[in-house]
Amino acid sequence: MNPPLTEDKNEAMRRMVREGYAKIAQDTSAGCCGPGVSCCGSAPQDADKLARELGYSVEELKALPDGANMGLSCGNPAALAALKPGEVVLDLGSGGGFDVFIAGRKVGATGRAIGVDMTPEMLAKARRNTAGYRKETGLDNVEFRLGEIEHLPVADNSVDVIISNCVINLSPAKPQVWREMARVLKPDGRVAVSDMALLKPLPPEALKIVEALVGCVAGAALVSDTERMAREAGLTDIVLKTKPGYIEAMTDWEDPLYRKIVEHLPTGTKPADYITSLEVQAQKSNR
Repeated sequence: MNPPLTEDKNEAMRRMVREGYAKIAQDTSAGCCGPGVSCCGSAPQDADKLARELGYSVEELKALPDGANMGLSCGNPAALAALKPGEVVLDLGSGGGFDVFIAGRKVGATGRAIGVDMTPEMLAKARRNTAGYRKETGLDNVEFRLGEIEHLPVADNSVDVIISNCVINLSPAKPQVWREMARVLKPDGRVAVSDMALLKPLPPEALKIVEALVGCVAGAALVSDTERMAREAGLTDIVLKTKPGYIEAMTDWEDPLYRKIVEHLPTGTKPADYITSLEVQAQKSNR
């Protein structure tokens, strides 16, 4: 695991991520990793194709407000969470509201879906999308809050399920994120996140690619470190599942970010040898 960052470096990293995602929120035709590339790698025109590859159904995608899907996914945490009517769901790094709107339909009128994002432009986009969601569903059960995932604007023991999609890797203080998740979960509450992770450290040359940071790669933790951070936060029943197919798809589609990474890898290796999409499921003990 990389050494802890100083506070100045933490803030510089947050600023870089915030600026990158603000750009995407304002103009999805020009992502933060280069022209037409989203923060997790997929081009906006491929957003629905990528989402279907990751397990989102055609029905879920058709029901979303316009602009909610910006191709920022690397998994389908809502499906993992097996959401039930009446539950309170929290989405870390909710962006334009993609997973929040899907979760809202699953938890229904007696439930609540809350999104937290640190980028004002993303928050504004999600809130604009809320009007279309309410009109389409007749539900008034979603909300979006401005805040950092290291300091969640959520009460202790108040959430049944935490989801997150390709976001935790962007945090410069991942152990704190996991502690915050444990804090806000109710006893027996559960975590179901999809994230980017490393099977082994990337070569230093690849880490120097600025776009890789906001592209959900350079900030990714090792799979083993992710498990340790969740356990040290007090979570139990931790299950990790690597899904290399996401990286292979990005490489096959000749995504610009992954093309750059390939250029800096040792001969004979490929991005999927180092990087994976990772599903993490865990639970908060009721003791």
